[in-house]
Amino acid sequence: MAHMVNGRDGQPKTRGIKKYKGETVKAGNIIIRQRGQCFKPGVNVGIGKDATLFALVAGVVNYKPNKVVSVIPNER
Repeated sequence: MAHMVNGRDGQPKTRGIKKYKGETVKAGNIIIRQRGQCFKPGVNVGIGKDATLFALVAGVVNYKPNKVVSVIPNER
């Protein structure tokens, strides 16, 4: 063996779904951390520069079959 190529240990990336369907969120809460756009933002959901989806209003998370995430606002 001339040299060892990958003898280091990288930091874990905490990606994935953070809030599931039916969970309540506040404005600014992260719903999904992702690389690329696997899930797309729907109504009342914003997207960050690293493709993170976050809630724009307080409400309940909802997922649609075509991987669109939306937040249904709370009743006042």
